[in-house]
Amino acid sequence: MSDLSGVLCVDKPLGMTSHDVVGRLRRVAGLRRVGHAGTLDPLATGVLLLCLGRAARLIEYLVGHDKVYETTVRLGQTTATYDAEGAVMEERPFLHLTLPQIEDALTQFRGDIRQQPPIYSAIKQGGQPLYKLARQGRTEVTRPYRPVTIHELTLLSWEPPYLSLRVGCSSGTYIRSLGYDMGEALGCGGHLSALRRLAVGDFGIETAVPLNNLTPENLTSHLLPPDTAVRHLPRLTLPETAVAAILQGKVVDQTESFPGDLARAYGPDGQFLGVVAAQDGYWVAHKMFPAVS
Repeated sequence: MSDLSGVLCVDKPLGMTSHDVVGRLRRVAGLRRVGHAGTLDPLATGVLLLCLGRAARLIEYLVGHDKVYETTVRLGQTTATYDAEGAVMEERPFLHLTLPQIEDALTQFRGDIRQQPPIYSAIKQGGQPLYKLARQGRTEVTRPYRPVTIHELTLLSWEPPYLSLRVGCSSGTYIRSLGYDMGEALGCGGHLSALRRLAVGDFGIETAVPLNNLTPENLTSHLLPPDTAVRHLPRLTLPETAVAAILQGKVVDQTESFPGDLARAYGPDGQFLGVVAAQDGYWVAHKMFPAVS
């Protein structure tokens, strides 16, 4: 399977790290070149995008998309990690909360907000991930607030002490921080007890294959073409005379205007050529995929 190349939309199971998933796929595919776009904590399940073979060069285009989650916040307890994996730090009353109070508290978390990443996160400071500093007991580390956007925040159920929510958000949002901040806004504290990612951009859970279902025999049937990673970019079809030129790194005249600076380029036969960039009235090679002989 060494010539395999493409995008895989996986439903990550509970308890595995994203790196664990990459390791499993390497064994299933018999392929070293496997990478993942974005990270899911071991507590989280759901959509994880991976690129295999030459398609790994396109991982950067799968990062930065909006996400959709369903999550459960356990009110009344705070933990060191902001989720159920951490030690309980504090317990506070929560049974006095009413549904209107909760709904009212949620309003402040919709739209453009600022949030502080959890101390147990992969964000680096001085070249070290915060979680490593936290494990060294350095909890005084500065964690700058960052702007994120919550497009959707819907209350699904309130069954004390569990608050279930659907969240649509920008890339870079920490749902663990969101759960913690909600608990503080309600005055009782809270941490995530469950998290499921339903979508990354237009890759949805309904098309994700459970990781445990993948075998060397069926892997290719679930593999999406490499250009799936850039399907959000405008499509450009080049004439035959321009195909060889762009693949050789030469510039090609722009004969029509295009939105944005990047496009996914194809030959007249529909062959995916790669990603090209607009520059001073020309198309220039940006990340090309010449046919494998």
